[in-house]
Amino acid sequence: MSESNNNVEKVVIIGSGPAGWTAAIYAARANLDPLVFPGEAHGKDLMPGGQLMLTTEVENYPGFPEGIQGPDMMIKFFEQAMRFDTRVATQAGIMAGEEVKGGLFTGFQDVAEVDLSQRPFTVKGSAGTEVKTNAVVIATGAKANWLGLENEQRLATSGGGVSACAVCDGALPAFRDKELAVVGGGDSAVEEASYLTKFASKVYMIVRRDVLRASKIMAERAENNPKIEFLWNTTVTDVLGDDFITGVKLKDSKTDEERELALGGLFMAIGHTPITGFLNGQLPTDDAGYLILKDPGRSTTEIEGVFAAGDVADHVYRQAVTAAGMGCKAAIDAERWLAEQGID
Repeated sequence: MSESNNNVEKVVIIGSGPAGWTAAIYAARANLDPLVFPGEAHGKDLMPGGQLMLTTEVENYPGFPEGIQGPDMMIKFFEQAMRFDTRVATQAGIMAGEEVKGGLFTGFQDVAEVDLSQRPFTVKGSAGTEVKTNAVVIATGAKANWLGLENEQRLATSGGGVSACAVCDGALPAFRDKELAVVGGGDSAVEEASYLTKFASKVYMIVRRDVLRASKIMAERAENNPKIEFLWNTTVTDVLGDDFITGVKLKDSKTDEERELALGGLFMAIGHTPITGFLNGQLPTDDAGYLILKDPGRSTTEIEGVFAAGDVADHVYRQAVTAAGMGCKAAIDAERWLAEQGID
Protein backbone atom coordinates (compact mmCIF):
# COMPACT_ATOMS: atom_id res chain seq x y z
CA MET A 1 0.00 0.00 0.00
CA SER A 2 1.50 3.33 -1.00
CA GLU A 3 0.80 6.72 0.48
CA SER A 4 1.59 10.16 -0.87
CA ASN A 5 5.16 11.38 -0.43
CA ASN A 6 3.76 14.73 0.62
CA ASN A 7 1.15 15.81 3.10
CA VAL A 8 -0.60 17.68 0.29
CA GLU A 9 -1.54 16.02 -2.99
CA LYS A 10 -0.66 17.77 -6.23
CA VAL A 11 -3.92 16.80 -7.93
CA VAL A 12 -6.97 14.77 -6.97
CA ILE A 13 -9.26 13.48 -9.73
CA ILE A 14 -12.88 12.79 -8.82
CA GLY A 15 -14.56 10.38 -11.21
CA SER A 16 -13.44 7.43 -13.31
CA GLY A 17 -15.18 7.53 -16.66
CA PRO A 18 -13.32 8.39 -19.88
CA ALA A 19 -12.63 11.92 -18.60
CA GLY A 20 -11.33 10.82 -15.21
CA TRP A 21 -9.04 8.04 -16.39
CA THR A 22 -7.70 10.13 -19.27
CA ALA A 23 -6.92 12.95 -16.84
CA ALA A 24 -5.18 10.39 -14.64
CA ILE A 25 -3.09 9.05 -17.53
CA TYR A 26 -1.91 12.53 -18.54
CA ALA A 27 -1.33 13.67 -14.97
CA ALA A 28 0.61 10.52 -14.07
CA ARG A 29 2.84 10.82 -17.12
CA ALA A 30 3.52 14.43 -16.10
CA ASN A 31 4.78 13.13 -12.71
CA LEU A 32 1.90 14.71 -10.80
CA ASP A 33 1.25 11.46 -8.88
CA PRO A 34 -2.56 11.81 -9.23
CA LEU A 35 -5.01 10.34 -6.75
CA VAL A 36 -8.40 9.19 -8.11
CA PHE A 37 -11.66 8.82 -6.20
CA PRO A 38 -13.45 6.51 -8.67
CA GLY A 39 -16.84 6.01 -7.00
CA GLU A 40 -18.51 2.93 -5.56
CA ALA A 41 -19.82 0.02 -7.60
CA HIS A 42 -23.15 0.09 -5.79
CA GLY A 43 -23.13 3.73 -4.78
CA LYS A 44 -25.90 6.23 -5.26
CA ASP A 45 -24.42 8.32 -8.07
CA LEU A 46 -20.76 8.03 -9.01
CA MET A 47 -20.11 4.67 -10.69
CA PRO A 48 -16.58 3.38 -11.35
CA GLY A 49 -16.15 3.50 -15.11
CA GLY A 50 -19.00 5.94 -15.59
CA GLN A 51 -21.99 5.51 -17.87
CA LEU A 52 -20.06 3.27 -20.24
CA MET A 53 -20.45 0.53 -17.66
CA LEU A 54 -24.12 0.51 -18.73
CA THR A 55 -23.28 0.39 -22.45
CA THR A 56 -22.79 -2.75 -24.47
CA GLU A 57 -21.32 -2.38 -27.96
CA VAL A 58 -19.25 0.77 -28.60
CA GLU A 59 -18.56 1.24 -32.30
CA ASN A 60 -17.76 4.96 -32.52
CA TYR A 61 -14.63 5.24 -30.34
CA PRO A 62 -11.48 5.52 -32.50
CA GLY A 63 -9.01 2.67 -32.25
CA PHE A 64 -11.52 -0.17 -31.97
CA PRO A 65 -12.47 -0.97 -35.58
CA GLU A 66 -14.40 -4.08 -34.57
CA GLY A 67 -16.14 -2.30 -31.70
CA ILE A 68 -15.75 -3.00 -28.00
CA GLN A 69 -18.03 -3.53 -25.02
CA GLY A 70 -18.35 -0.42 -22.87
CA PRO A 71 -17.10 -2.07 -19.65
CA ASP A 72 -14.18 -3.66 -21.53
CA MET A 73 -13.14 -0.29 -22.87
CA MET A 74 -13.20 1.24 -19.41
CA ILE A 75 -11.05 -1.61 -18.10
CA LYS A 76 -8.48 -0.69 -20.76
CA PHE A 77 -8.63 2.97 -19.68
CA PHE A 78 -8.18 1.87 -16.07
CA GLU A 79 -5.28 -0.47 -16.82
CA GLN A 80 -3.49 2.23 -18.80
CA ALA A 81 -3.81 4.63 -15.87
CA MET A 82 -2.51 1.93 -13.51
CA ARG A 83 0.47 1.33 -15.80
CA PHE A 84 1.71 4.78 -14.84
CA ASP A 85 1.13 4.16 -11.12
CA THR A 86 -1.97 6.28 -10.76
CA ARG A 87 -3.13 6.01 -7.16
CA VAL A 88 -6.70 5.11 -6.27
CA ALA A 89 -8.73 5.64 -3.11
CA THR A 90 -10.03 2.21 -2.13
CA GLN A 91 -11.95 0.97 0.89
CA ALA A 92 -8.61 -0.27 2.24
CA GLY A 93 -6.78 3.02 1.73
CA ILE A 94 -4.75 4.55 -1.07
CA MET A 95 -3.26 2.06 -3.51
CA ALA A 96 -1.27 2.34 -6.72
CA GLY A 97 -0.46 0.41 -9.88
CA GLU A 98 -0.45 -3.37 -9.57
CA GLU A 99 -1.90 -3.22 -6.07
CA VAL A 100 -5.27 -2.08 -7.45
CA LYS A 101 -5.75 -4.62 -10.24
CA GLY A 102 -7.06 -7.36 -8.01
CA GLY A 103 -10.03 -5.20 -7.05
CA LEU A 104 -10.96 -3.93 -10.49
CA PHE A 105 -13.97 -1.61 -10.18
CA THR A 106 -14.85 -2.97 -6.76
CA GLY A 107 -13.82 -1.72 -3.36
CA PHE A 108 -13.25 1.84 -4.51
CA GLN A 109 -14.20 4.99 -2.63
CA ASP A 110 -16.72 7.58 -3.71
CA VAL A 111 -16.28 11.22 -2.83
CA ALA A 112 -18.30 12.30 0.20
CA GLU A 113 -17.59 16.03 0.20
CA VAL A 114 -15.05 18.62 -0.80
CA ASP A 115 -14.06 21.95 0.68
CA LEU A 116 -12.97 24.43 -1.97
CA SER A 117 -13.20 27.46 0.31
CA GLN A 118 -9.58 27.41 1.40
CA ARG A 119 -6.24 26.15 0.13
CA PRO A 120 -5.15 23.49 0.05
CA PHE A 121 -8.52 22.01 -0.84
CA THR A 122 -9.94 19.12 1.19
CA VAL A 123 -11.42 15.99 -0.35
CA LYS A 124 -13.18 13.44 1.85
CA GLY A 125 -13.93 9.92 0.68
CA SER A 126 -16.89 7.71 1.48
CA ALA A 127 -14.71 5.31 3.49
CA GLY A 128 -13.09 8.01 5.56
CA THR A 129 -10.01 8.85 3.52
CA GLU A 130 -9.36 12.59 3.77
CA VAL A 131 -6.68 14.38 1.78
CA LYS A 132 -5.47 17.90 1.14
CA THR A 133 -4.74 18.82 -2.44
CA ASN A 134 -3.47 21.76 -4.44
CA ALA A 135 -5.63 21.02 -7.50
CA VAL A 136 -8.84 19.14 -8.21
CA VAL A 137 -10.20 17.71 -11.46
CA ILE A 138 -13.96 17.09 -11.33
CA ALA A 139 -14.92 14.36 -13.80
CA THR A 140 -18.01 12.94 -12.15
CA GLY A 141 -20.16 12.87 -15.29
CA ALA A 142 -23.93 13.01 -15.63
CA LYS A 143 -26.26 10.08 -15.13
CA ALA A 144 -29.11 9.48 -17.56
CA ASN A 145 -32.62 9.83 -16.19
CA TRP A 146 -34.68 6.65 -16.41
CA LEU A 147 -38.31 5.76 -15.88
CA GLY A 148 -37.36 3.46 -13.02
CA LEU A 149 -39.07 0.34 -14.35
CA GLU A 150 -37.50 -2.97 -13.34
CA ASN A 151 -37.35 -4.49 -16.81
CA GLU A 152 -36.17 -1.19 -18.28
CA GLN A 153 -33.11 -1.27 -16.02
CA ARG A 154 -32.45 -4.96 -16.59
CA LEU A 155 -32.53 -4.68 -20.38
CA ALA A 156 -30.50 -1.45 -20.32
CA THR A 157 -27.65 -3.08 -18.41
CA SER A 158 -27.70 -6.35 -20.33
CA GLY A 159 -27.70 -4.96 -23.87
CA GLY A 160 -31.34 -5.83 -24.32
CA GLY A 161 -32.32 -2.98 -26.62
CA VAL A 162 -32.97 -0.23 -24.06
CA SER A 163 -30.61 2.75 -24.19
CA ALA A 164 -30.23 6.34 -23.10
CA CYS A 165 -28.07 7.39 -26.05
CA ALA A 166 -29.23 7.08 -29.64
CA VAL A 167 -25.99 8.52 -31.01
CA CYS A 168 -24.06 5.86 -29.07
CA ASP A 169 -26.23 2.86 -29.91
CA GLY A 170 -28.71 3.70 -32.66
CA ALA A 171 -26.51 2.56 -35.56
CA LEU A 172 -25.98 -0.91 -34.11
CA PRO A 173 -27.23 -3.75 -36.33
CA ALA A 174 -29.77 -4.78 -33.68
CA PHE A 175 -31.76 -1.60 -34.29
CA ARG A 176 -31.58 -1.33 -38.07
CA ASP A 177 -34.87 -1.47 -39.98
CA LYS A 178 -36.81 -1.89 -36.73
CA GLU A 179 -39.62 0.13 -35.23
CA LEU A 180 -38.08 2.11 -32.38
CA ALA A 181 -39.37 4.53 -29.77
CA VAL A 182 -37.99 7.58 -27.99
CA VAL A 183 -39.40 8.67 -24.64
CA GLY A 184 -39.36 12.42 -24.16
CA GLY A 185 -40.52 15.67 -25.71
CA GLY A 186 -37.63 18.10 -25.47
CA ASP A 187 -34.89 19.11 -27.89
CA SER A 188 -32.78 16.08 -26.95
CA ALA A 189 -35.69 13.72 -27.63
CA VAL A 190 -36.27 15.27 -31.05
CA GLU A 191 -32.57 15.02 -31.84
CA GLU A 192 -32.51 11.37 -30.79
CA ALA A 193 -35.64 10.54 -32.81
CA SER A 194 -34.36 12.35 -35.90
CA TYR A 195 -31.04 10.55 -35.67
CA LEU A 196 -32.74 7.16 -35.34
CA THR A 197 -34.76 7.69 -38.52
CA LYS A 198 -31.50 7.13 -40.43
CA PHE A 199 -31.60 3.48 -39.38
CA ALA A 200 -35.11 2.61 -38.21
CA SER A 201 -38.13 1.77 -40.31
CA LYS A 202 -40.20 3.97 -37.99
CA VAL A 203 -39.69 5.98 -34.81
CA TYR A 204 -42.40 6.66 -32.26
CA MET A 205 -42.03 9.64 -29.95
CA ILE A 206 -43.76 8.86 -26.67
CA VAL A 207 -44.69 12.21 -25.14
CA ARG A 208 -46.46 12.50 -21.80
CA ARG A 209 -48.04 15.83 -22.72
CA ASP A 210 -49.99 16.96 -25.79
CA VAL A 211 -47.22 19.18 -27.08
CA LEU A 212 -43.45 19.03 -27.45
CA ARG A 213 -41.25 20.99 -25.05
CA ALA A 214 -38.69 21.27 -27.83
CA SER A 215 -37.91 24.58 -29.52
CA LYS A 216 -40.14 25.54 -32.43
CA ILE A 217 -37.56 24.73 -35.09
CA MET A 218 -36.81 21.35 -33.55
CA ALA A 219 -40.50 20.53 -33.19
CA GLU A 220 -41.16 21.40 -36.81
CA ARG A 221 -38.27 19.18 -37.87
CA ALA A 222 -39.80 16.21 -36.10
CA GLU A 223 -43.34 16.93 -37.25
CA ASN A 224 -42.19 17.10 -40.86
CA ASN A 225 -40.27 13.83 -40.70
CA PRO A 226 -42.42 11.10 -42.30
CA LYS A 227 -40.70 8.39 -40.24
CA ILE A 228 -41.70 9.92 -36.89
CA GLU A 229 -45.09 9.27 -35.32
CA PHE A 230 -46.18 11.00 -32.10
CA LEU A 231 -47.96 9.26 -29.26
CA TRP A 232 -49.34 12.18 -27.24
CA ASN A 233 -50.46 12.10 -23.61
CA THR A 234 -48.79 8.73 -23.28
CA THR A 235 -46.56 7.15 -20.67
CA VAL A 236 -44.64 3.88 -20.58
CA THR A 237 -45.79 1.66 -17.72
CA ASP A 238 -43.69 -1.42 -18.50
CA VAL A 239 -40.99 -2.68 -20.85
CA LEU A 240 -41.59 -6.09 -22.40
CA GLY A 241 -39.06 -8.74 -23.35
CA ASP A 242 -36.76 -11.31 -21.79
CA ASP A 243 -33.35 -11.23 -23.51
CA PHE A 244 -34.26 -8.34 -25.81
CA ILE A 245 -37.06 -5.80 -25.84
CA THR A 246 -40.19 -6.85 -27.70
CA GLY A 247 -42.38 -3.88 -26.87
CA VAL A 248 -43.79 -1.61 -24.19
CA LYS A 249 -46.99 -1.17 -22.25
CA LEU A 250 -48.49 2.28 -22.69
CA LYS A 251 -51.11 4.27 -20.83
CA ASP A 252 -53.11 7.21 -22.15
CA SER A 253 -52.95 9.86 -19.43
CA LYS A 254 -56.34 11.32 -20.41
CA THR A 255 -58.43 8.20 -20.88
CA ASP A 256 -56.39 5.73 -18.75
CA GLU A 257 -56.60 3.35 -21.71
CA GLU A 258 -53.74 0.83 -21.76
CA ARG A 259 -52.26 -0.96 -24.72
CA GLU A 260 -49.10 -2.68 -25.91
CA LEU A 261 -46.81 -1.48 -28.68
CA ALA A 262 -44.36 -3.83 -30.40
CA LEU A 263 -40.86 -2.36 -30.63
CA GLY A 264 -37.34 -3.34 -31.58
CA GLY A 265 -35.68 -0.76 -29.36
CA LEU A 266 -36.41 1.90 -26.74
CA PHE A 267 -34.42 5.08 -26.15
CA MET A 268 -34.78 7.33 -23.10
CA ALA A 269 -34.43 11.05 -23.72
CA ILE A 270 -35.80 12.50 -20.50
CA GLY A 271 -32.65 14.31 -19.50
CA HIS A 272 -29.46 13.78 -17.55
CA THR A 273 -28.53 14.74 -14.01
CA PRO A 274 -24.96 15.99 -13.53
CA ILE A 275 -23.29 14.47 -10.47
CA THR A 276 -22.43 17.59 -8.51
CA GLY A 277 -24.28 17.17 -5.22
CA PHE A 278 -21.06 16.64 -3.28
CA LEU A 279 -20.00 20.19 -4.19
CA ASN A 280 -22.82 21.74 -2.17
CA GLY A 281 -23.06 24.71 -4.52
CA GLN A 282 -19.40 25.74 -4.29
CA LEU A 283 -19.15 26.07 -8.08
CA PRO A 284 -21.63 27.79 -10.42
CA THR A 285 -23.88 25.62 -12.57
CA ASP A 286 -26.34 26.29 -15.34
CA ASP A 287 -30.09 25.76 -14.97
CA ALA A 288 -29.70 22.04 -15.68
CA GLY A 289 -26.98 21.60 -13.07
CA TYR A 290 -23.94 21.34 -15.36
CA LEU A 291 -20.74 23.00 -14.16
CA ILE A 292 -19.99 26.26 -15.93
CA LEU A 293 -16.50 26.55 -17.38
CA LYS A 294 -14.79 29.91 -16.96
CA ASP A 295 -13.34 29.53 -20.46
CA PRO A 296 -15.42 27.19 -22.68
CA GLY A 297 -12.28 26.27 -24.62
CA ARG A 298 -10.51 25.04 -21.52
CA SER A 299 -11.35 23.18 -18.31
CA THR A 300 -11.01 26.06 -15.84
CA THR A 301 -13.76 26.90 -13.35
CA GLU A 302 -14.45 29.98 -11.23
CA ILE A 303 -12.08 28.66 -8.56
CA GLU A 304 -8.40 28.63 -9.52
CA GLY A 305 -6.95 25.17 -9.27
CA VAL A 306 -10.30 23.46 -9.82
CA PHE A 307 -10.92 21.98 -13.27
CA ALA A 308 -13.92 20.21 -14.80
CA ALA A 309 -13.95 17.57 -17.52
CA GLY A 310 -16.44 15.36 -19.31
CA ASP A 311 -20.20 15.17 -19.05
CA VAL A 312 -20.36 17.03 -15.74
CA ALA A 313 -19.62 20.16 -17.77
CA ASP A 314 -20.86 19.07 -21.21
CA HIS A 315 -24.59 18.96 -21.90
CA VAL A 316 -24.14 19.11 -25.67
CA TYR A 317 -22.11 16.09 -26.80
CA ARG A 318 -21.94 13.61 -23.90
CA GLN A 319 -19.72 11.19 -25.82
CA ALA A 320 -16.85 9.05 -24.56
CA VAL A 321 -14.41 10.57 -27.02
CA THR A 322 -15.27 14.17 -26.11
CA ALA A 323 -15.10 13.31 -22.41
CA ALA A 324 -11.65 11.78 -22.88
CA GLY A 325 -10.54 14.91 -24.74
CA MET A 326 -11.76 17.09 -21.91
CA GLY A 327 -9.92 14.89 -19.42
CA CYS A 328 -6.74 15.48 -21.37
CA LYS A 329 -7.32 19.24 -21.28
CA ALA A 330 -8.02 19.21 -17.55
CA ALA A 331 -4.79 17.37 -16.76
CA ILE A 332 -2.73 19.71 -18.92
CA ASP A 333 -4.46 22.76 -17.45
CA ALA A 334 -3.79 21.44 -13.95
CA GLU A 335 -0.15 20.72 -14.73
CA ARG A 336 0.40 24.24 -16.10
CA TRP A 337 -1.45 25.87 -13.22
CA LEU A 338 0.58 23.93 -10.65
CA ALA A 339 3.78 24.95 -12.42
CA GLU A 340 2.71 28.59 -12.22
CA GLN A 341 2.30 28.14 -8.47
CA GLY A 342 5.77 26.67 -8.22
CA ILE A 343 4.41 23.18 -7.51
CA ASP A 344 5.98 20.41 -9.60
